Amino acid sequence: MKKTTNVLRDRLNDGKPTIGTHLMSVWPAMVEIIGYTGVMDYIEFSGEDAPYDLASLDNFTRAIDLFDHMSSMMKIEQIPKEFLAGRANGAGIQNLLFADTRYAEDARSAVAAARPETPGSGGKAGAGWKREAGYGIGATLAEAVQQRQQGVVALMIEKVDAVENLEEILEVDGVDMIQFGPSDYSVTRGMQGDPGQPEIERVRRYVNDTAIKLGVRPRAEIFHFEEAKPYMDAGVIDFCIGWDTRTVYDFCKRQGEELAKLLSL
Repeated sequence: MKKTTNVLRDRLNDGKPTIGTHLMSVWPAMVEIIGYTGVMDYIEFSGEDAPYDLASLDNFTRAIDLFDHMSSMMKIEQIPKEFLAGRANGAGIQNLLFADTRYAEDARSAVAAARPETPGSGGKAGAGWKREAGYGIGATLAEAVQQRQQGVVALMIEKVDAVENLEEILEVDGVDMIQFGPSDYSVTRGMQGDPGQPEIERVRRYVNDTAIKLGVRPRAEIFHFEEAKPYMDAGVIDFCIGWDTRTVYDFCKRQGEELAKLLSL
């Protein structure tokens, strides 16, 4: 049976820190391996960047549901936002991260795509007999509506326009979390040759500080836990750490290089 609680939502509501990690794969075994660690509050499937089919989303969330301490998130591409949000939620993925926000209207449309079309909600998601509703057999529409109402809506702040309209975006009702995207931002500024330069770090601090001021949780993406301290000093308590692809690369490169030295290759 699919999960009826949302760990990420509960931790946000309780003001507690959160730890997630990224997967570029929807192989259920990877979800289980991460679940066995017992330390991740959620797994984000980076659907904007990775290949998948709709059936694989069902299997991804079936694996998530094996672990009471863990929930799910999917990164949603700009177009077609409503379709992808509906399929992710329909598969049982509880929380959504929307890419390419630029204006307050983009934020409102993201919230609407994630919410059920109940009276006064402003949502656009209708009824369906997908996995979230037990295919019309194993769960109820009421449970499906509850899942969408509890889902965390996170937005990427990664465009020049988004930074310029940041306060209006953060004031949109239903926005729970934001994530600054230095790579996209560097492209929109024509600075893609060096996304780690001081100007981009200054914007990152501005985005996170403004979110905290307006009561929206800023999340930081990091590769290693040692990177968390400067963010924590600035009040950030939400982190998504590591990518499966980068972990495999780092392991193979370091171990291969060291073994090659031993073999005098």
